[in-house]
Amino acid sequence: MPWNNQGGGPWGSGPRGPWGSGPQSQGPTPPDLEDLLRRSQDKLRSVLPGGGVGGKGVAIAALVGLVLWGASGFFRVQPDELGVVLRFGQHVRTVNPGLNYHLPYPVETVLTPKVTTNNPIHIGMRLVDDMRRGTTTRDVPEESLMLTGDENIVDVDFTVFWRVKATSREGVADFLFNIQNPEGTVKAVAESAMREVIGRSEIQPILTGARQTTEAAVHELMQKTLDQYGAGITIFQVQMQKVDPPSQVIDAFRDVQASRADQERAQNEAQTYANRVVPEARGRVAQIVQAAEAYKEQTVAEAKGQAARFTKVLEEYTKAPQVTRERIYLETIERIFAGTDKIILDSGGAAGGSGVVPYLPLNELTRRPAAQPQAGATR
Repeated sequence: MPWNNQGGGPWGSGPRGPWGSGPQSQGPTPPDLEDLLRRSQDKLRSVLPGGGVGGKGVAIAALVGLVLWGASGFFRVQPDELGVVLRFGQHVRTVNPGLNYHLPYPVETVLTPKVTTNNPIHIGMRLVDDMRRGTTTRDVPEESLMLTGDENIVDVDFTVFWRVKATSREGVADFLFNIQNPEGTVKAVAESAMREVIGRSEIQPILTGARQTTEAAVHELMQKTLDQYGAGITIFQVQMQKVDPPSQVIDAFRDVQASRADQERAQNEAQTYANRVVPEARGRVAQIVQAAEAYKEQTVAEAKGQAARFTKVLEEYTKAPQVTRERIYLETIERIFAGTDKIILDSGGAAGGSGVVPYLPLNELTRRPAAQPQAGATR
């Protein structure tokens, strides 16, 4: 610092000197140690009986100091913490939340890490607080750009949630003593695990439906690596926030994805049409086959019936030819005249008569019982 040469010496004018005689700065003046000691002695003389510090006073002061030193070993562990007690820097035990005691400093000390807090670490992105737009995301390409197994580049942003392994007493001690920078270690392991999983996969499944599989693989690989380190850290969850191609080719990749989606939609529509048409065609085929089978059975049955009837008639004709001929004639005439209108003429009637014989149509009366018959109707 340059000297002020306006005075007569190297420390300027006035009563200032090299050891602080006189005002040296505008800050607060440090306390005078001799004055503090003198005031402490005066207070101690006023408390002790006799107004002096003798052997008895020294013993009382030492006893009070010993009690205060012993009481300084009480400590409280919060519900989200665990207490790690160190004896001359060596881990001796782990205590649960609540009021506990350890041997006073410097014999034993205690560390209370938080073991229930989920700590997030963002890889490939950073959250930036903006007064105008709120929290925004800033991309970190040196962390997010990764090479896939089919030699494509993919931009992956993901978040890892971790916490101290509190399932065992040794896990908290491992977290405190085996790693120096927990956040840096978890971040390096997460980025390494994600690059390894992405390097074993192709870009197409990563961009479409393999996100959960990738997260599970990264989670398992990270936990295995941290357990090998003895880090005392549990990976709670891995969330992939963004998986995209590089910004220079993202439009081309989106066109490819749209084309593949159109292809899948067309295939699904064709499969739906086939699933509808093929069963209908099979149903019509089965219907036609069943109708043909029924017609075949009907025709065969009728032919067999007619053949059996002819055989029976032949047998009867052999026994009585004349009677059988008359019976066949009558049955034929009955079948012919059953569906025709009939007029009966009597050729041997009285002279001058019309020769028409009236008869009662019983069959029509049976079919239409509600109709009123006309009196004197003839046919």
